[in-house]
Order: sequence, then structure tokens, then C-alpha cells
Amino acid sequence: MSTFNVPTREEVSENNQVIFDNLNKALGFVPNLYATYAYSDTALENYLNFSNAKTSLSAKEREVVNLAVSEVNNCIYCLSAHTAIGKMNGFTDEQILELRAGEASFNDKLDALARIARNITENRGKTDAAVLENFFSAGYSKGNLIDVISLVGDKTISNYIHSTTQVPVDFPEAQPLQAELA
Repeated sequence: MSTFNVPTREEVSENNQVIFDNLNKALGFVPNLYATYAYSDTALENYLNFSNAKTSLSAKEREVVNLAVSEVNNCIYCLSAHTAIGKMNGFTDEQILELRAGEASFNDKLDALARIARNITENRGKTDAAVLENFFSAGYSKGNLIDVISLVGDKTISNYIHSTTQVPVDFPEAQPLQAELA
């Protein structure tokens, strides 16, 4: 059961109402997690600005990180949302499961990315030297590393908000990884 209701447009600040209107135009709805950010007068706008900021990572690479981090943090909301977004970015169901597990046998470069995202998250930033070397050997730069770490932080914030609030998932729900791999 949710410990928080999902705020409606009428229950949020004027600034957040404008953001809700823009999200409705762009997405056709306001995702429940975004609406939850709107309990704060500033967090939704700050999150969207940070989340949509320029990065050296492609949209597909961002989804690799989002899926690996959300799996480590056991966030069903973000796993569900990023499974849908991952499919929109061209990943198959099987590839998404691998990415959630922190690997990508289908692409060496994405494998290095998935492994580092998982390792950073599991180890709270104390990245294993071999995983880091593999990341650089795959062709990523120090700038890419900083962008990955920023994205890990970005996704962890959303993971924690959902884990605390337990707002309903409004995407097709991702199944637990163990059940999917069985």
C-alpha cells in the first residue's frame, strides 16, 4: 500500500502545475513518480533539469545505466519505466534483462558500461579497479565516467523516492529479475 497519495495538479504549486501541463503535452500523462517530486516546490523542476541535462552518454547508454542502477536499488517503479523506455530505445526483452543484471553479452562496450554502473551502485562509489579499467578499455573516457556517476546519482534519487513513498507504478510492471531468468 502506498504511504503517499499521488498529488493532483490542483494540489501542487503553480510552478509545478505548469510542469504538469508540459508533461501532459509531451508524454500524454504525468508519471506518478514525477508527480511525487512535486510535493516540493522545487524538486520536480530541479530533477527534470538535471535529468535532461547534456551528457556524453547517448539515450541508449543512459538506459543501460538506469536499468542497472534501478535493479541494484530494487526500484520496481524505475525498472518498469526504464524497461518501457529501453524498448523505445531499441533493446529487446532479453537485452533488458541482461542490462538489469549489470551486463550486456550482446555488446562489449555496453557490457563495460552496465558493469560499471552496477559496480558503482553496489559499492557506493568505491569502484573496483578491474571494472574501471575495463570501462576505459572499452573506449570510454574520464568525462564519460563522470557522466555515468552523475547518472547513477540521478537514478538513485528517483529509486529512493519511490522506495520511500511507494506510489503506484503507472507503467507495465517489470517482473522480478529472478522470476524473469527462471
